[in-house]
Amino acid sequence: MKLRIGISPCPNDTFIFDAMYSKLIDISPFEFEFVFADVETLNQLAARSELDIIKLSYANYFNVLDNYIMLRSGGAMGEGVGPILIGKQIANFENISSLSVAIPGIHTTANFLLSYALPQLKNKIPFTFSLIEETVLQGQTDLGVIIHENRFTYQEKGLHKWMDLGEYWEQKTKLPIPLGGIAIKRKIDSNLQQQINHLIKQSILFAQHRYPVLSDFITQHSQEMSEEVMKKHINLYVNTYSIEPGEKGIKAVEMMGEILHHNSQHTLFIN
Repeated sequence: MKLRIGISPCPNDTFIFDAMYSKLIDISPFEFEFVFADVETLNQLAARSELDIIKLSYANYFNVLDNYIMLRSGGAMGEGVGPILIGKQIANFENISSLSVAIPGIHTTANFLLSYALPQLKNKIPFTFSLIEETVLQGQTDLGVIIHENRFTYQEKGLHKWMDLGEYWEQKTKLPIPLGGIAIKRKIDSNLQQQINHLIKQSILFAQHRYPVLSDFITQHSQEMSEEVMKKHINLYVNTYSIEPGEKGIKAVEMMGEILHHNSQHTLFIN
């Protein structure tokens, strides 16, 4: 059975899916065609229901519930893993409503968390996440919301943290930050959904057993990163929630749905 799967080229996704992509574990009866794209492009592909399995922002998940259900393994969630609001100048919230901010996509969890913490910031301009630091440095926007590996590099570039948006969420909700998850089409048989979830869990455990060795599959998709940054990225975003969200993780996603005024009767996760 051939299935198309969309993930980002970021180290946490390539780490998680390496064993499946490279067939280091038995993936029968499946054959996977991988599509690599940044998070907002994946969100757009999910909106068009183009892929069978897809990594998407939890904030966007509520827009595609009719077609997708969330698997329990392979996602990005946790404590201390949220996006950071940065600026070229030292933080000054006095006239913040007049400032422009670069975001990594309208449908991203990063944008949701920005709105949750600072609803007065309305002048938002979408950029590919990897361009946001440079956008702020060049003065194209006053502020930027950074995700992924950029949380490890912004200070080296002379940028300043204004707010840790994930930390704000954690303080308010006492729950982990639901960044992105792996969703599968609802029309796929539930037994096959379970098998694929099990494969992803196996793939994570295989990668963790081999760690700290990084495969060519991981490093080739992260050529602009040092190995140290790749490992920081993996250590932060691949955790126990990547294997199983548990009660707290599911509650965090439900809380996000409540804030977004989501009222669908669809089940959020496979059993």
